[in-house]
Amino acid sequence: MEKRETMRRIVLVPVPAQGHVTPMMQLGRALNLKGFSITVVQVQFDLVSSSYSQQFPGFEFVTLPKSLPKYEVEGLGQIEFMMMLNKTSETSFKDCIGQLLLQHGNDIDCIIYDEFMYFCGYVAQECKLPSVIFSTQSATNHVSRCIFSKLDSDKFLIDMKDQEKQEKVVENMYPLRYKDLLPSGFGPVKPVLKIRGEVVNKRTASTVIFNTTSCLESLSVSWLKQELGIEVYALGPLHVTPSSLPEEDKDCIEWLNKQKSRSVIYVSVGTVAQMETKEVLEMAWGLCNSNQPFLWVIRPGSILGSDGIEALPNEVSKIISERGYIVERAPQIQVLRHPAVGGFWSHCGWNSTLESIVEGVPLICRPFQS
Repeated sequence: MEKRETMRRIVLVPVPAQGHVTPMMQLGRALNLKGFSITVVQVQFDLVSSSYSQQFPGFEFVTLPKSLPKYEVEGLGQIEFMMMLNKTSETSFKDCIGQLLLQHGNDIDCIIYDEFMYFCGYVAQECKLPSVIFSTQSATNHVSRCIFSKLDSDKFLIDMKDQEKQEKVVENMYPLRYKDLLPSGFGPVKPVLKIRGEVVNKRTASTVIFNTTSCLESLSVSWLKQELGIEVYALGPLHVTPSSLPEEDKDCIEWLNKQKSRSVIYVSVGTVAQMETKEVLEMAWGLCNSNQPFLWVIRPGSILGSDGIEALPNEVSKIISERGYIVERAPQIQVLRHPAVGGFWSHCGWNSTLESIVEGVPLICRPFQS
């Protein structure tokens, strides 16, 4: 019993992407306040330690050797990258856990890993360590994967050519329709279905944590508790603390300070979505014609074939410079909390959706993936 009380270290393994890292780090902060030591293991990129080491003093950051050459990463889509990362990271993660056990005297209490880093589940099982799955996405998203995993995917894809079958509501899951089960925006369907099958496999995990709240997704959370047969917790939202990442443009807050209350439209399509120049131009004209001031995040690479607003006609760029404020990255939570912001034009990523709800900012929805 005395030995058990000394096992107070938790190992966190986030997906190397900002939208996944942020809630994982907030979960780590909450656990740290409860007395746990936190070790963050990152793969492929040093996104976590370089951006968060000062914000989370006392956390230990460990980086696994890069398992994929840069030229291979650049040629992969999101899903292909995640599948390859899982294939190539298992051995180095096992070695890492072994080193941590030696260094800290067998004090690892649990491994908490992002659902898309499922190789961690195999390592935890082999090392006989407790594991917990963390989902940074909605509980309803996970429900759709579970339901889909039980279907004949080939037959389903054929059925989805029928409009009536597309609109049919999934039994006991209103308003979820069968067409909502089909992922979109990630490229070819087959690889997406394969990785979704891996994600719903709980392996030996004792618990699944969702970055959500029961008041938003009570039906989905209840369904998952019955379906998965293990503990399911809704612990969100887990990212309500403003960050202080060096690349964020804090000058936009000064600009917001000069605007009228609830007058500004905040526009951001997240850290992954890409748009054609034509759509960006339509957005620009819409913002200009709204006669409202706007804060627009246009990150490098978000406009296909262009680095930014130089792809827009001069007349549009002129209006934008007069009425809008363009940044490559904004401190989103601070922006949404600002009294000048009256609406959020969003890609509807789960983090952005939760942040907007928490801050009470109305959403204009333009999803890119499902």
